[in-house]
Amino acid sequence: MRRIASAIIFTCLALSLMAQNGVKVNFKGSKPTVTDFAWAAFPSLNYEDEEESGDRPWRMLQNAMTRHSQGLPQEQDETLTIDTKNGYIVCEHSNEDYDHIFRLEVCCWNEADGKHTLIAFNDMASFTEGRPCVTETTNMCFYRYNKATKRMVACDPPGFEIDYSCTYELPRSGKDIVVTQWNVDGSSKQKVLKWNGSRFSY
Repeated sequence: MRRIASAIIFTCLALSLMAQNGVKVNFKGSKPTVTDFAWAAFPSLNYEDEEESGDRPWRMLQNAMTRHSQGLPQEQDETLTIDTKNGYIVCEHSNEDYDHIFRLEVCCWNEADGKHTLIAFNDMASFTEGRPCVTETTNMCFYRYNKATKRMVACDPPGFEIDYSCTYELPRSGKDIVVTQWNVDGSSKQKVLKWNGSRFSY
């Protein structure tokens, strides 16, 4: 519980700073890719806690991307997929002994105004036997990149509010987010958040 509280406090402070000043996105070529957005956001996504120093969810993705950039193999039971063309990254760590999986996603969408890019960072929590662990919740946040200033700032989910009883699956293909509502009786129901170029709606 203390870890979760510390994470929430740090995330709120980091997002507040991001909302005010934004962060510079460094890139090569004519425009940034999903990996450039991820590298820019890592300092605000990874919180520091002396007592819980090993428990930094987004550090897993940062370390995996570092190994990838250096041509090194990934850790055992860990996979990393970087799809620059479709603006999508997913990192998964699995434990077959416990039928357990932990997943982190990053996705970006070009906005219809041609001036901005929306980026989502999705901590899909931990899944055991296909269901999210009761001690975990979805932690998804959004940033908007301004092509003129080359900075991205934290923003509210465009067009919807995050429901912490749900999990969200970012698209590798297409543009829509799949939402799964988990019920206490073990059942689940899916619905889709559709992207219209500026916001999502059901």
